[in-house]
Amino acid sequence: MENKHPEIFRSITNKSANNWQSLLGLYILRGLTWFVILIFLLILGIIFVNGADVISWRFLLNSPSGNSAKGGIGFAVFGTFALCLFMIILSVPIGVLSAIYISEYAQNNLLKKVIRISINNLAGVPSIVFGLFGLGFFVLIIGKNLDKVLSTGLLFGKPSLLWAAATLAILVLPTIIVSTLESLERVPKEQRDSAFGLGATKWQVIQKIILPQARPGILTGIILAVSRGAGEVAPVLFLGCAFFLPDLPLTYLNLGLFSVPLINPAEQFMFLAYNIFVSSTQSPISNLSNPYQYGTVLVLITMVLIFNITAVIFRYRFRKILDEVTNQ
Repeated sequence: MENKHPEIFRSITNKSANNWQSLLGLYILRGLTWFVILIFLLILGIIFVNGADVISWRFLLNSPSGNSAKGGIGFAVFGTFALCLFMIILSVPIGVLSAIYISEYAQNNLLKKVIRISINNLAGVPSIVFGLFGLGFFVLIIGKNLDKVLSTGLLFGKPSLLWAAATLAILVLPTIIVSTLESLERVPKEQRDSAFGLGATKWQVIQKIILPQARPGILTGIILAVSRGAGEVAPVLFLGCAFFLPDLPLTYLNLGLFSVPLINPAEQFMFLAYNIFVSSTQSPISNLSNPYQYGTVLVLITMVLIFNITAVIFRYRFRKILDEVTNQ
């Protein structure tokens, strides 16, 4: 029997084929997602099983020992937080202001395209290159010249916490800029036009309309940048990182009756990721230091997970607040 409606039949057949392709693609993506999650849970489980016995307040707070199988990681935890603090202080203003310029001020011309290409290229540079750049530029050029101009001996022209933070700040700049850019560009254009129509200036629109709505994405980018910086080893290999230090990188501000401890950015520091690298590659008693390594890895992964979960919570809460304000 001849089909009287070949076009309708062909359309139904094509829709059925497309549905099967969509379902197949969906199941493949779902399966790959669960595969990645299972691999992560497997790695996390192995680290937890081998390192949980080492975790204690003594391990987390004590000073290190020359023997990698003994001692604690208190100084390394302090150095990691200090490095991330200086990194954020140096990178966030530059990253956020750069994103504001690109999104709100830069015209759509060759310069804007060059800036975006530069940001993408900066994100693709291997981290070891940042370490060599930091050693050559910050230590040998800026630091040495500062010592000559200020006659400070060897204060700035040596690897230190300050130059390691500056190097990591450059490393995480693309993360902050891109996340801020995406947040700024998601603000509806109609809101900008309405504010301009009411007589607001450019900066007032940015300050009162755009930045409050972009805040969740900006905070997410900052916390993710901290997560990345805390896990990097190569950029700080040549910039003042040490496996064992007898003292914290502190200086004291004398206020008469008492002294206030301050982080000294000109000193060397200990770093969790560097401790893991050294103890796993250069320890002469690897069997005895394995629990120490797993425990340090577990602490570092826990810190990174806390940062990431904090980013998700901040993003959710700020979006909820913005939705409530918008609905009112």
